[in-house]
Amino acid sequence: MPTVSVVTLAKGRPAHLANVLRGLEHQTKPPVEFIVAVMQDDLYDLPEASFPVRQIRVTGEALPLAAARNRGVAAACGDAVVFLDVDCIPAPDLVADYAQGLAALDGLLMGEVLHLPENATLGNWTYEGLGRLAERHSDRRGPPVSGLEICHDYRCFWSLNFAIRRATFLAAGGFDERYTGYGGEDTDFGKLLDRRGLPIAWMKGGLAYHQYHPHHMPPVHHLDSVVRNSELFEAKWGYRTMGHWLHAFRVMGLIDDTPGRPIRILRRPDAGDLALTGQQGHQPYTNSASVIRAIEARETEARAPEIQETLVQEPAAVPA
Repeated sequence: MPTVSVVTLAKGRPAHLANVLRGLEHQTKPPVEFIVAVMQDDLYDLPEASFPVRQIRVTGEALPLAAARNRGVAAACGDAVVFLDVDCIPAPDLVADYAQGLAALDGLLMGEVLHLPENATLGNWTYEGLGRLAERHSDRRGPPVSGLEICHDYRCFWSLNFAIRRATFLAAGGFDERYTGYGGEDTDFGKLLDRRGLPIAWMKGGLAYHQYHPHHMPPVHHLDSVVRNSELFEAKWGYRTMGHWLHAFRVMGLIDDTPGRPIRILRRPDAGDLALTGQQGHQPYTNSASVIRAIEARETEARAPEIQETLVQEPAAVPA
């Protein structure tokens, strides 16, 4: 069984990070180390752990997510690396599940994710309590019944909770550090693995509980980086990624993404856009599909008088 390093990227959210560390202390197979790629000036005040905990500073504008993942792997000593977002609490078997999976398949493994509502981790939380409150995301497919299942669409790669052999990551070249801010760097990495013939797979197990935090979906608060990173992806691979978000931005009147031309930002998100896309406290997760449907319905309703006026002005066709 491979040894496993766990890497977390962190900026702010100290309570979330403390819960990640607490979850790692409950592992049936402890990691050989916990590496925190710190994307802020100050390091975190973390308690002692039963395994080495190292914090490495990663500098850069906006959110240097791609660079932070690469630095984490470069610093790791394990045969395999598990990546957990700072808001993900690992279930007790997460490290063991990934070690077993990577012993069987040299590729990228995507573990399970369940989402928690607001205040689910207040106080002395237990895994039993988290399990009662957690929900599966309606926009994401569930895990296989058992074992591993090859994913044939690299666009399904979600960097929230995944693992890969360290040597495989380094041989592939890691994440493209030209991506900064939110969005696109994980799809680019999935595309890279796909081009190199390296498998991406869902797995039963490797469960993490996603902790609540206010968010927007589609991510209007990251409008600039989504646009920039989508154009970078297009320059690299020949087409744009994050199309569902670009579609939502277009319907909302935020952008003009006419094919063959640079994407133009037409206006900044206003209070109404933020209210429409914002996650509420009772929601364990945000849902792009439902928000996009609401946006399209709102736009159709707004255009109804215009459509009706056109129908009145245009005479009905007269049969020959």
